[in-house]
This record gives sequence, C-alpha cells and structure tokens, in this order.
Amino acid sequence: MRATISHLADPLKATADEISIPSHEAAVHRLAAAFHYRDFRVLWLGACTSSIGTWMQSVAENWLVLSLTGSAFFLGLDAFLAQLPIMLFTLIGGVVADRRDRRRMLLGSQYVQMTTAFTLAALVYFGVVQIWQILALSFITGFAQAFGGPAYQSLVPSLVDKQHLPNAIALNSIQFNLARVIGPLLAGVALAVFGMVSCFTLNGLSFLAVIVALLSLRVRHVPVVTTERVMTQLRGGLSFVRHQQALLALTVLAFATTFLGTPLLTLLPVFTQDVFHQGVGQYSRMMAFSGAGAVVGALVVAWLGRFHRMGMAALVVQGLFGLLIIAFSLSRSLWLSDLILFGSGAAMMTAFSTVTSLVQLIAPNQMRGRVMSIFMVAFRGGMPLGSLTAGYFANRWSAPATLAIDGALLTVVAVYFLLRHRVVREL
Repeated sequence: MRATISHLADPLKATADEISIPSHEAAVHRLAAAFHYRDFRVLWLGACTSSIGTWMQSVAENWLVLSLTGSAFFLGLDAFLAQLPIMLFTLIGGVVADRRDRRRMLLGSQYVQMTTAFTLAALVYFGVVQIWQILALSFITGFAQAFGGPAYQSLVPSLVDKQHLPNAIALNSIQFNLARVIGPLLAGVALAVFGMVSCFTLNGLSFLAVIVALLSLRVRHVPVVTTERVMTQLRGGLSFVRHQQALLALTVLAFATTFLGTPLLTLLPVFTQDVFHQGVGQYSRMMAFSGAGAVVGALVVAWLGRFHRMGMAALVVQGLFGLLIIAFSLSRSLWLSDLILFGSGAAMMTAFSTVTSLVQLIAPNQMRGRVMSIFMVAFRGGMPLGSLTAGYFANRWSAPATLAIDGALLTVVAVYFLLRHRVVREL
C-alpha cells in the first residue's frame, strides 16, 4: 500500500516512490531483520526447541512440587534454588565469557541441563522422587545457566550487525515466549495422556536441538588474551557499571521488575487450585495466555527496533504491568483473568526486551560478558528472591494479597524512575 503527497510547492514536489508508507514486504523485512543472518536463524531455532522443552518441564515440575508438598512456600523455594546460582556465580560466568570461547561454554551448560532433566525423569519413572531431589536438581540446573547465560547474551550480538541488535533481542524473546505458549499446552496434553515422565524426558531431548545449533555456528568468538586475574577483571566490570549512570539505573530497574513481577507466574498454580478451584489444564491455559501476550509484546519491540526514548517507553509499560498485576489479584472471573494475563505478558516482555536492548547497545564488546553478567545477576536474581518472598507471604496472608502489594510497588518504582531519573527517560 502506498500513499503519495500531492499539491506540494514545486521545490518540494515528491513522487510516490520518494514518499510512501512502507509496503507489507518492507514491514515484514523490518520485523524479521535478524533472521537474514544465517547463524542467528540456526541458534534461534535450536533455542526455541529447547525452550519448549524447558517450559514443559517447568509446568510439570511446579505441579509435581505442589502435589508432593501442597505448599506455596515450596513452590517459591524451588524457584529460588533454581535462580540462586545466578546470583552466586553469574559474575564469574561473565568474566569467563570474556576470556573463553563462548560457544564451548554454552555447550557445557546444555550438557549439564540435559543430564538433570533425564535424572528427574528417571526419579519420577521409578517412583522414588522426593522434594529434596527436585530442589537439588533445580540448583544444579541454575548453576549451569549461571555460566551459559552470560555466554549466550554475549554471543548474540556477534551474530548480527549493531543496527539489528534490538530486533535480534526481541526475536530472541519471541522464541522464548512462543515456547511459553507451546510448552505449557504440550505439557497439559502430555501430563494428561502420558504422565509427568514424558515432560521431563522431552525436555532432556530438546537440548539436542540447541547443541546441534551451537556446533553448526560459523561465527567464532576469539577472546582477548589477558594476563589479568579473574577477580581483577570482575572488579573492572563492576567499576565500569557503577560509573555508567545509565547502566546502573537499568540494572536496578531490572531487579525491581523481576523481583515484583515474577511472582505473578510463580503463584499461578496456587491461584488455579485455591482461587479458581481448577486443575492442571486450567493452569496450562493461563500460562499459555501469559506467553501469548509476551509474544505480542516482543513482536512490537522487534518491529520498532531502535527508537527514540526507549527508556521512557520501558518505564511507562512497566507501570502498566504493575497495574495489571493488581487487576489479576482482584479478578475472580476466569475469562477476565486470562485476558489480564495476556496483557501482563505483553507488558512484561515489552519492558524486559526494551531494557535488555538498551544495556546491550551501551555495553562495549570487550566487556560485554561482564556487563551482561552483572545485568543478569540483577535481572535473574530478582526472580528467586521475589518468588521466595511471595511464596512466604502467600502462605502467611494469601496469594491475591501478596500479588496486589507487588503490583502496587512495581507501579511506584516505575513512577519514581519517570520522575527522578532523566538518564533513563532520555535513552
């Protein structure tokens, strides 16, 4: 579709070819710009397959924990232990990602995670699974992610040109959230037809896809040769972030968002069972609605690419996310709750993708592993702390009251940054 501007003064006269609304093909090209890079396509497909398996396991594991314990606290504890290694070891993982081959680091991470998935499948199959085993395997998986995460975040920018980096980050969010739609739906079918073992087994097999993708990459990371000690480089990365106001503000914002926003998903099994009096099928459906919304949010970010005032947009959407969390905590209608979850998923992913893109654009390549590891400690570290805190207070009070407070605090954080932090607003 084209639109021309007519009746202009002769010096400014323009043709239809010179001034036009982008065609459908141009819009699609803009939306999928990073897919024109072969290595990015390969890694995206492998990661998407693996993410589907991960979400299948997440749904089955949450339901398994709730079935074994009947406790919201253990749901929060399992999420906490899965993310605790992110806080403990990711900074070291970021230094290693700058010193070693990032592709090999990622391969090692996938092998460990595949092993834990198959181990959990075997424990459930033989009927000997106990809660402490689930918690231990979650911690081991988190340990592998603490080293694989910085390597992955640092590898993606080397697969595309810089102008397409926000698009690549958004598309990466899309694959993760497509998996968040497909994975829970497949998990619901697999749980009903084949049982929990199938979810854990399929997750283990899904890691083969990303392993094959990593082995086929043409791009190689050549680390900078250095004689500096690991701790010296780590302190250098911390000092760099501390003295970069924009990076520091975005890192603090990331922690607040995950700490207060993640409990929405962590407490979904409790809402399903105690508030709506439904089973695992409804839980899977609610997870799928949230994931579908996240896909829409990531698509919006992918289409926009790099745009003016990305920081302000992230803050506005974060405030909206907080209000939607409050709305979900108050809703007692299934269809309305599904719609709210869709909207909250879109808001959450729009904010997350935009903030991550800004950090990646600011970070210099020679320090990218360390900068992204610090960001990940805040971003991912907020998840277990938020889940554990929410699980504790949900047991003492109620899940709806806990989420309402989280949503209100998240909105307050967004308003504070909007009013007081010009460095973020003007990014």
